[in-house]
Amino acid sequence: MLIESDLLVPFADAVAEIGRPTFPTRLTTFLRAVMPYSYTVIFGYHGQTRPLDLFDDFPAGKRKIFVTDYLDGPYLLDPFFLAATKPVPAGLYRIRDLAPDRFYQGEYFRNYYIQTGLAEEIGFFIDLADGTMVVLSLMRADKPFTPRDLRNLEAVRPPVQAAVRLHWADLETHRASAPPRPDGMGHKIEQSFQQFGAGVLTAREREIVEYTLKGHSADAVGQVLGISPGTVRIHRRNIYAKLRISSQGELFSLFIRAVGRS
Repeated sequence: MLIESDLLVPFADAVAEIGRPTFPTRLTTFLRAVMPYSYTVIFGYHGQTRPLDLFDDFPAGKRKIFVTDYLDGPYLLDPFFLAATKPVPAGLYRIRDLAPDRFYQGEYFRNYYIQTGLAEEIGFFIDLADGTMVVLSLMRADKPFTPRDLRNLEAVRPPVQAAVRLHWADLETHRASAPPRPDGMGHKIEQSFQQFGAGVLTAREREIVEYTLKGHSADAVGQVLGISPGTVRIHRRNIYAKLRISSQGELFSLFIRAVGRS
């Protein structure tokens, strides 16, 4: 595709920095010339291990919520993380396109995501040769993206995708140069949910916990597990009784604490 003339200089500047630490900053300058937005974060998702923070431009006061707190466990319930680990085909996605049916009523949204104060988040999903999915997220704090914004971003997706693939072609080098991670944080999704409530909850109840925390309604959970919505609700009541809690908010807090201890 042809890049519009007023975007050629910022894109050329970004391409010139491929392979250098300044590439992500120049790339975001180009993307903001395409369409204004508030924040950028680029995560590398490899299998089901803890995401790698490749780049972000959050101010200090926001970085704790968007990166530090996120990597302490809530990422396991993030629709972008879950989509990247399926994985979905490379492309441009709104978070609402990937979220389960009760995402905005779920505890990940109400206990974590709402703290970000975002109006909307969209992401370029870019698959690398080593199986890593790089997700370049663009975030707006003031208003959602318009259909025109999405068309403009979709128009520049091929060159952005090509540039990202070139820059992070050898992601192992970037992993080696990244700050060391805390011990024991290479969590896997299955292990986190299988271990949660071990000795207290049954295997089926742990499945109910997983889908509930990810934002699925009782109807959706029932369809996935082949049981009725009423049976799902009975399981939830039993889960609350066994864990001595009374709300999904408490369930979310227990899960995040369990992830932090594992």
